[in-house]
Amino acid sequence: MLSINFRNSLLFVILALTGYAAHAQRLTRYIDPFIGTGGHGHTFPGACVPFGMVQLSPDNGSQGWDWCSGYNYSDNVITGFSHMHLSGTGCGDWTDISVMPLTAPISDTSKFFRVSFDHKNEKASAGYYYVRMDNGISVGLTATERCGLHSYMFPKGVKPLLRFHLTYMMNWDSATHTYIKYINDSTITGYRMSRGWARTQRVYFAARVSAPIRKMYTYDNNTHQEVGQGNLNDSGRYNGVLEFAEMNGRPLMMKVALSNTSMDKALLALGEIPGWNFEKVRTAAEAKWEAEMAKMEVTTSDEKLKRIFYTALYHTCIAPSLYSDADGQYQNANGDMLRMKKGQRYTVFSLWDTFRGLHPLFTITQQQRLPDLMNSMMAFCDETGLLPVWDLSTFETNCMSGYHAVPVLADAVLKNTPGIDAEKALECMKKSAMQNIRGTQWYRRYGYVPQDSAWQTVTKTLEYAYDDWCIAQVAKKLGKTADHDLYMKKAAAYKLLFDKETGFIRARNSDGKWTEPFDPYFTSTDGSKSFYEEGNAWQYTFFVPHDIRGLAKGYGSYDRFTEMLDKLFSTSSEIKGEQAPPDVSGLIGQYAHGNEPSHHIAYMYSYVGQSWKTQKWARTIIDSMYHDHPEGYSGNEDCGQMSAWGVLSMAGFYPANASGGEYVFGSPVFDEVRIKLPGGKTMKIATHNNGKDACYIQSVTLNGKPYTRSYISHTTLMQGGELVFEMGTTPNKQFGKDEKDWPSSVN
Repeated sequence: MLSINFRNSLLFVILALTGYAAHAQRLTRYIDPFIGTGGHGHTFPGACVPFGMVQLSPDNGSQGWDWCSGYNYSDNVITGFSHMHLSGTGCGDWTDISVMPLTAPISDTSKFFRVSFDHKNEKASAGYYYVRMDNGISVGLTATERCGLHSYMFPKGVKPLLRFHLTYMMNWDSATHTYIKYINDSTITGYRMSRGWARTQRVYFAARVSAPIRKMYTYDNNTHQEVGQGNLNDSGRYNGVLEFAEMNGRPLMMKVALSNTSMDKALLALGEIPGWNFEKVRTAAEAKWEAEMAKMEVTTSDEKLKRIFYTALYHTCIAPSLYSDADGQYQNANGDMLRMKKGQRYTVFSLWDTFRGLHPLFTITQQQRLPDLMNSMMAFCDETGLLPVWDLSTFETNCMSGYHAVPVLADAVLKNTPGIDAEKALECMKKSAMQNIRGTQWYRRYGYVPQDSAWQTVTKTLEYAYDDWCIAQVAKKLGKTADHDLYMKKAAAYKLLFDKETGFIRARNSDGKWTEPFDPYFTSTDGSKSFYEEGNAWQYTFFVPHDIRGLAKGYGSYDRFTEMLDKLFSTSSEIKGEQAPPDVSGLIGQYAHGNEPSHHIAYMYSYVGQSWKTQKWARTIIDSMYHDHPEGYSGNEDCGQMSAWGVLSMAGFYPANASGGEYVFGSPVFDEVRIKLPGGKTMKIATHNNGKDACYIQSVTLNGKPYTRSYISHTTLMQGGELVFEMGTTPNKQFGKDEKDWPSSVN
């Protein structure tokens, strides 16, 4: 057994605190993991490191939409601390390998057992979570990439118990086979096989404790037995309880490592935490977060704004999540044991959400990790025949519409990201575009997806058209003229659904007639009545990010187009439909910031010379939709996309066309932003005359020279330099008015 060296631990704490005091600009102090845990944000408050496999966090045991992460701030009970969580999703899963400290045995660990707590006895920071529950047990959690570290303080006179509730489930998830093995008096191993949102999941674990295990009991639905070391049949749905001697005021510590390949690999992963120095592991986790935060240093006297910004930046670094072992080996959903040729395998690709802003942000902030993310998607294509739509535990959930791995890969290729095989990327994109599921066969036949052949057909048509434009750009870069011409033709599909009479993009049947009845305020989750995915005609009419001016011309003039945009923000916020999805939230008129299809819309004004309106609405959205409390997001955070919009827009720009290589100016809120770039370069964004009412750009300079464009290209941004915004309280309607200064559009 390993003992805890208290003297060394105390010395480390003193040195660590001294070091923090010397580092006055520590940015992690602005991270509040509780932001987004309330309302519909669906984030979790627990401990993790950037993009790690382990997300060690409390679960309330409540089932429902607002507990998709396992935790909601409205709750006041805890049923366990599990090692895997989804951040901000609209579906619930994972919460695998749940552990709960107990003061006394409970009759059946297959059932939920909840302990109350008060939020005043709970705290969280980057890489750390703490709670003192009402039964007197204090819990501290921290983590490395593949290993979680627990520290438990039990009330005096209590013989500690640790329950491994392997059959704990979240919403649609359920364990199909669990196993736990008593190796020796310090170590156990096991696994959890389950079926849920991802219909095949395998998680192997190894746990090591700092005090001797006196006894281990196992439970299934019907039996309760004490087991000896090494004795347990490999069958059933087991849970386990470890019993210890009284700790007499000393902490009981445990580290739990994960693997998706084997228990032996999980045992190896325990080596990520070699000793029992909790503060050392916690400090190392925080240092990893500090390195991420330091990539974008902001200057402002508004402490609240810093908390919003850095918590958002924090949330952009949780997913995708690490999936492979340290040697790059992984087991996919098909059961194939594979190894990445180079780098690591990742999962949790919420692409319908994240293609819009998160992945473009990664091309700025995650250039070293980016090849692994792109190669993970191409490995998925090798294994399944298609790029992922929504990859969870390497299983295709087929959640949401589009084939939006395409714009993510295209953006990386078009920005010349090293370590990506561009030819292979194009072939993978074409495979996804040529699939015969999800309405693509009708899309190719009619040029749009007819409503009498599928559902959510407007959304599918618009998103396929955009994805095809992205394919065309990669084909052009690689000199594939025929492919370029084919996919550019498909990229114009939106025109077939544009109704000039109503001014909306709407559904047609296969005979070419409009689908009736039509109400632009109506949305539904009923497949037969659903024309749009989590939205209505107001939101989706503007999803033509590659050809905004082409859409605008459909209205007869740019002025009429901007009048339609104006109406979007000013019309009634009523959402019609008995089965309207709750995702349509964060409404300003019919602009719905709580859901991703609206995220580019405020920036569309700049494409037709009215940049000042983009500035107005970007600032309005920042001020009204982002807050520094648990209900700080206006909708699901969605694996970093809601946060990415905030990070980029608060810095002053956003990629309205996610794969266009251009960032449209909005309304910067900080006095200064320093973006650290590869090669030791820095892009400094300075804002003069900044203030809450000064949301309008008066003029811009780049490296001291006048800059009249209403956007900046990725290439220019990555060269570094100084971008200066002069702001004012009244709009300068001349800025960005000339056509030569507009962002790119097909037409």
